[in-house]
Amino acid sequence: METTKLPQTAADTFKASDLDIELVQSVAEKPDVKHLVFGTVFTDHMLVIHWTLAGGWERPRIQPLQNLSLHPATSALHYSVELFEGLKAYRGVDSKIRLFRPMLNMDRMLRSTIRVALPTFDRAELLECIKKLVEVDKEWVPYSTEGSLYIRPTFIGTEASLGLKKSTKAMLYVILSPVGPYFSTGMFNAVSLWANPEYVRAWRGGTGDCKLGGNYGASLYAQSQALNVGCQQVLWLYEDDEKITEAGTMNLFLYWINEQGEEELVTAPLDGIVLPGVTRQSIVDLAREWKKFKVEERPVTMAQLVKGLKENRVKELFGSGTACVVCPVGRILYKGENLQIPVLENGHKLAKQLMDSLTDIQYGREASDWTCQVA
Repeated sequence: METTKLPQTAADTFKASDLDIELVQSVAEKPDVKHLVFGTVFTDHMLVIHWTLAGGWERPRIQPLQNLSLHPATSALHYSVELFEGLKAYRGVDSKIRLFRPMLNMDRMLRSTIRVALPTFDRAELLECIKKLVEVDKEWVPYSTEGSLYIRPTFIGTEASLGLKKSTKAMLYVILSPVGPYFSTGMFNAVSLWANPEYVRAWRGGTGDCKLGGNYGASLYAQSQALNVGCQQVLWLYEDDEKITEAGTMNLFLYWINEQGEEELVTAPLDGIVLPGVTRQSIVDLAREWKKFKVEERPVTMAQLVKGLKENRVKELFGSGTACVVCPVGRILYKGENLQIPVLENGHKLAKQLMDSLTDIQYGREASDWTCQVA
């Protein structure tokens, strides 16, 4: 993967040391984590940083959460000149608040920024601003190992023009949302997927490896079709040989005995089609460190998966992502046939082991240099 170059001078970025902070006069009531619906409750404060071509980056500001004021011709609304990120803050068993591999999110956000021609920034400075925001709203981080504080950095072009061009005005902002389990089925229950090659999430030379809003809005119709046929998510296939890429908004892992008789964990390669997920990378890193089976990043087709199921070589299939962490797959609807993943026989053993290892790190049960303490 190419290394993204950082801005070279202070004038090209904002500084966390310049943060202005305006606190709310009265804080809102904190929700019960057991009744949270993902992404519907927000904390008291937000981070806002404006940019103009003429003046560069303005001072970052933490302020009370409030609505945005945008011109009707704002470029983000018309041409999707926007991107976002997703990471979490966790309250550990020791009551300390940690972030999990946040610089990987900053790296990806900068790559997405360059892809939509928005102004670059210093990743470390943005991370320091985010850490300060979390510190300000630290009481919103759930006192629970089933909850976390979801962090949503967002970057939009704000130029009031219907011309399709690089924005001369932009706004980077960060909002926070306390969350429980992502899927309504619960923290670790299997989901069902609908595989239909008619719909494609991303393609070579496109933006599938960036976290742009347009990638997600364009998936909603296929998602609604999946729900109509009794499935929870879409299994995204690509090209005539139906390569398996992602499941809904998750990266996907197949744990099986491959065609060569090897025990293998395989996931789609980072070839521009799939999003380079932080949880995905962490699973690959952990599995390679364990050295218990082969770990590969290579394409697998739907035909290969079907053949593996018929020959009883498939052990587990699961998705990964910041929101869900690890999510088993129990069924795939493909060409009118329900393909059952043998979860009863194997009990999600690997998925559960990975989930436990990751959450042990995130909630401070296991020390790791993958986390950084905020408060």
